[in-house]
Amino acid sequence: MVRGEFFWALAVTDEGLSTARVFDAFDAAHAGGRGIPADPALADDTPLMQALRAGDPTALGALLHNDLQEPALGLAPHLRETIDVARDAGALGVMLSGSGPTVAALARSRQHALAIAASWTAVGAADDVYTAVGPSPGARIV
Repeated sequence: MVRGEFFWALAVTDEGLSTARVFDAFDAAHAGGRGIPADPALADDTPLMQALRAGDPTALGALLHNDLQEPALGLAPHLRETIDVARDAGALGVMLSGSGPTVAALARSRQHALAIAASWTAVGAADDVYTAVGPSPGARIV
């Protein structure tokens, strides 16, 4: 069970990234190996689950990771600026969503998410910006 609320700012660019090309870049970066290099910090999901259960955005932000981020940034290096702007605005964690090009930044509060979004808008780092809060209760049958 997830406790608390997590506030997000999302930067979306009109220029997409081909998922196939991102995965090809990932595969090329790991050629000769057997998949993703073992990272002991990522092997155990206990810290992530603890952060979610505790509703601790700071801990969650420190744990955000996306294996496809570096290959995607190799194909769309301009997204580094979007990530850097969010970090400079004090985001608790920043990463590409999926294979990109959407950048997700975890904020301390709703107001902080709005400030991160405004920072992106001010420098033109995204075509559209959104804020969101989770967890979402999901669908209900009534």
